[in-house]
Amino acid sequence: MKKLILLTLILITLSCKNKDAENKIAAVETEQTIEPPFVWEGANLYFLLTDRFNSGKSENDTNFNRTKKPGKLRGFQGGDIKGITQKVKEGYFSDLGINAIWMTPIVEQIHGATNEGTGLSYGFHGYWTKDWTKIDPNFGTKEDLHELVKEAHAKGIRIVLDAVINHTGPVTDKDPVWPEEWVRTDQQCSYDSYANTISCTLVANLPDIRTESNDDVELPPQMVEKWKAEGRYEQEVKELDAFFERTGYPRAPRFYIMKWLTDYIIEFGIDGYRADTVKHTEEYVWTEFRKECDYAFAEYKKNNPKKVLDNNNFYLVGEVYNYGISGGQFFDFGDKKVNYFNPPSFHSLINFEFKWNSKEMDYEPLFKRYSDILNGDLKDFGTLNYLSSHDDSSPFDAERKKPYVTANKLLLSPGTSQVYYGGESARPLIIEGTEGDATLRSFMNWDAIKNDARTKTILTHWQKLGKFRAKHPAIGAGVHQMITEAPYYFYRSYQKGNFKDLVVIGLELEKGKKVIDVSKIFEDGDVLHDAYSGETATVENGTLTITSEFEIVLLERK
Repeated sequence: MKKLILLTLILITLSCKNKDAENKIAAVETEQTIEPPFVWEGANLYFLLTDRFNSGKSENDTNFNRTKKPGKLRGFQGGDIKGITQKVKEGYFSDLGINAIWMTPIVEQIHGATNEGTGLSYGFHGYWTKDWTKIDPNFGTKEDLHELVKEAHAKGIRIVLDAVINHTGPVTDKDPVWPEEWVRTDQQCSYDSYANTISCTLVANLPDIRTESNDDVELPPQMVEKWKAEGRYEQEVKELDAFFERTGYPRAPRFYIMKWLTDYIIEFGIDGYRADTVKHTEEYVWTEFRKECDYAFAEYKKNNPKKVLDNNNFYLVGEVYNYGISGGQFFDFGDKKVNYFNPPSFHSLINFEFKWNSKEMDYEPLFKRYSDILNGDLKDFGTLNYLSSHDDSSPFDAERKKPYVTANKLLLSPGTSQVYYGGESARPLIIEGTEGDATLRSFMNWDAIKNDARTKTILTHWQKLGKFRAKHPAIGAGVHQMITEAPYYFYRSYQKGNFKDLVVIGLELEKGKKVIDVSKIFEDGDVLHDAYSGETATVENGTLTITSEFEIVLLERK
């Protein structure tokens, strides 16, 4: 009997050991074979001006007789949707580790030009809407947008469009003002209170949509006339009738615009919207918009099951001018604090504070601060960090003297990174002869990328960091922990379901031999790869030795 019991115990022990071994093997296989999930919190998003990035066809460069001479960099220059698609196909974005592209608005712009005191200006930037229901021919066609979404999705790249609900385009000799029940033009914002920020025009001659109104309004006569001339009036009205019948909303201005904007989700399968001038509109507008975006995204997925990338929700990021991550979920108007995350509206807000934090802080305090906030006050939400943009007059590195530090801080900080087009190639941000934000909006410097040695070297650095970031959600969405202060090493950890991600990064290191303590992160025998130098080494006695000519290491499990 004793022998039988002993034999049983031995068999049970062996069985347990075998199961432990199997579990360890399974855990290793899981960590190595599960495809990294795409998470918006850690995305690497590329922001471009549709007109200024790349021209795919020159025959659409001039439309609506937009032929008056504009001020410097104040007119259309030929960039279009097809040009973006070309760069997607060429692998430019993939080589840069970009997994989402945000484009300036592509809806039809005012046909005329305005004089802003800096010469004539056309709506090349996309924020001067004439007709939300049509793509401006300067930017391309519906077919072009379908192709862009298809090609981008094939490479795992999401497409984010830009939503303007706050205002129409300026009034010109070709673009009459919308009816009074649609817009206000009599009061310009003073920005000294909540009311004086939302119930007013942002600037002179930028009619403000009456987003607070719940009154039924008729279509603007100029829209009716335009649609009839284009032969689509009956169809547009039929779709509007169906929308208002389904939703039960009043035929108020904001709901017309929401219908028109969410059509781009249902028809093209775009993945997100960046919402313009958020704080200049009542906060409940964005909760309503969120609801309609989610409905439209669900409809697209239901109608196109084979085109669905994953189970991510529709992405909605807001531009609350001067919002900073220090405010957590709130923005302070002075006389009122508003939460733009709850009730449900935005997934993330653009972080206007990041450039100042980057100027004032070294790597460790910057990284720790952002990790603490994103895993604290903003847990389950996100932030969109940027260092230069299309209308920010004080970018982090206007003179392009610090392109490597810019890349390190932007691409290695917790949060979603916003690469403004040409940041990766040190595109000049100071253009002689320009006025105001035009200096930030020159055409993409493709010639320098092709021919200039310094530009190529800078681009290579951005590419290495970008691809590493895209491969490892831990960088943007994980938890940060310093390993040693000098030399400076840190690690990031992230887990989602069965997927676990661990990376070790070192900055401002000595060139040559680097002995790195990884005992808290990896085990002896683990083979690690430095994605920056391409070197591979094995962990021994809790340390890893890498020899390279670079001052940076990006360590991942081989």
